[in-house]
Amino acid sequence: MSAPYPFRLIDHRRKEPLEDPGLLLRRPFTELKRSFKDDARLFDPGDELETAMNTALAVGLPLLLTGEPGTGKTQAAYYAAWKLGVEPVLHFQVKSDSTARDLLYSFDAVEYFHDAHLEKTDKLPDKDKYVTRRELWEALTSDHPRVLLIDEIDKAPRDFPNDLLHELDKMEFTVRETGKPVSAPAEMRPVVLITSNSERRLPEPFLRRCVYHHIQFDDKLARRAVEVRLERGEYGNLSREFLEMALQRFLALRERSLRKPPATGELLVWLRVLALAARTSPVRLDERDLSKLPYLGALLKDHEDMESLKGARGRP
Repeated sequence: MSAPYPFRLIDHRRKEPLEDPGLLLRRPFTELKRSFKDDARLFDPGDELETAMNTALAVGLPLLLTGEPGTGKTQAAYYAAWKLGVEPVLHFQVKSDSTARDLLYSFDAVEYFHDAHLEKTDKLPDKDKYVTRRELWEALTSDHPRVLLIDEIDKAPRDFPNDLLHELDKMEFTVRETGKPVSAPAEMRPVVLITSNSERRLPEPFLRRCVYHHIQFDDKLARRAVEVRLERGEYGNLSREFLEMALQRFLALRERSLRKPPATGELLVWLRVLALAARTSPVRLDERDLSKLPYLGALLKDHEDMESLKGARGRP
């Protein structure tokens, strides 16, 4: 049996570099090899989110999910695909320069005009050869209903949601360069989930075409996430008593006036770090001073929050 991973690979007290740099190949995160698809089996949506999913399924409207980062909005789409037996998810990650057409298809205009210039006859190249299907096209032409995730729509330019009104309502569009229509029969309508971190308000016409649900963070959400991973042995070297104490410290941290309070995602990473560190050395949780919580950088991601916590030192 191999020795436990020595958590402190970087140690200022050690004067020499690592004798065995190969330890980098055995870092514990490589053991997880987890993805949204894998974690779908661990996701517990709760009654309210489950009702919202079933509502959207029944009426054929997109489900718009909001909530703090790390509360499971993206994971909900992978859970839905798993439960419905229609994996894999068609995942469109919205970016700051995304356009509505990016969700439909792409057309390589540069390559097309290059090839057209090289043609020895008056016949132009077939434009179909330069069209690449994107996520919505794949969803509309699949041989079974698919789950389409439009992730973090609030990152897109302002026109992005409105430019998709027709496509998401009618589930059809036309390839502008070729004039060919793409559509799906009603029974093949994809299951569309849209997530937003509420960085800006979405247009009213877009909101009217969605079923809406806000994932509210509470201690029940956190406990469900920890419990299902504990049952799978993910925190095998931490006792239930220790995990309960850690959860209480985490919830106390969220009660502070923080610019970016930690959510479920940060909690699960923090517990994983505590479990890894406990393999080789004791881990203690301060009963009063939250600024002394170990590996605080896994929970807080804002300098002002860190300084605020230090200023509140000693208060429960």
